[in-house]
Amino acid sequence: MINETKDPSTAPRWKAFVKPAVYVALGVFIAFPLFSMTYYTMVRTSTPGFCSSCHEIHFAYNSWRTSTHVNNAQGFVADCMDCHLPAPHDTFDFFFQKTFHGAKDVVLHFVLDEYDHRKNRRNAYASFKNDQCLKCHRNILYIPDKRGAMLAHRSVLYAQPGSEKRCVDCHRNLVHNQREQYAYKQFAPSYRGAGDIPTVTRIR
Repeated sequence: MINETKDPSTAPRWKAFVKPAVYVALGVFIAFPLFSMTYYTMVRTSTPGFCSSCHEIHFAYNSWRTSTHVNNAQGFVADCMDCHLPAPHDTFDFFFQKTFHGAKDVVLHFVLDEYDHRKNRRNAYASFKNDQCLKCHRNILYIPDKRGAMLAHRSVLYAQPGSEKRCVDCHRNLVHNQREQYAYKQFAPSYRGAGDIPTVTRIR
């Protein structure tokens, strides 16, 4: 009896693509809903309304609502995640920090009797990186009516070794402050960064 073996080269070429195509389709079918649910969850849990669902954040939420980061002539609004999470292009760090902060806030909500706003404010300022500010404040080198600001910004973006600065070294106490009324940027006096305030020397 003669054993007949089929030559693989004689099989239809389309059959070689069937199994990979099935795997790809199955992967898309499973991965897309998972990605959508994950993305939806990330977006929904990144809103100021969600953050303020804990009473510890009510002060931060109310002071944010009355700040110039919400009220300005450009209609721009900076949300919680715009300032308090890493820039989105650092994807791994962004998701890690969001998960870490979320888990930490939930634990503190049930463990602490009193939420220390001052301590958390200091920790937040210590963690801020320039990339978080530059997500929104991108065109800061061309401000014709504020030459001092342009020069200060240039020294930050193109800092000499050993002279690095952070945005929050000059720009502090802008958002989470107690206010009796809404602050509108277009009606506020010209802002001077803390680093630009001249030192007054008393002559004796």
